[in-house]
Amino acid sequence: MGTPCTSERHDHHDVYAAQCPCRDVLDVLANKWSALAIGAMEEGPQRFGALQRRLEGISPKVLTSTLRRLEDKGFVERTVYPAVPLHVEYALTALGRSVAGPLGQLRTWVEDHLDDIEPSS
Repeated sequence: MGTPCTSERHDHHDVYAAQCPCRDVLDVLANKWSALAIGAMEEGPQRFGALQRRLEGISPKVLTSTLRRLEDKGFVERTVYPAVPLHVEYALTALGRSVAGPLGQLRTWVEDHLDDIEPSS
């Protein structure tokens, strides 16, 4: 059984504890669009339109929400360049780059094992 986790900084976090803030982070990162957006930004800073084209099937509303959640948690940095029209780029922070590897391994695992997974009925 895990130890309850509080929002204070401490040495032990338990994602299985109901009140652990780890769950909020896991919720953000386990989202398919977050995992794909982080992967797309591994190639370097991306503009919104480029991300939307790369993440085929994502709506502008969902992409905006995903990028905001990633920015709020410190995985992505949004930079606005003063130009007409405004030029906005999204890039991984050091924290975002540190999670990109594990998420990349998960994406690769899914691609490699998709044929082994039973189709849903």
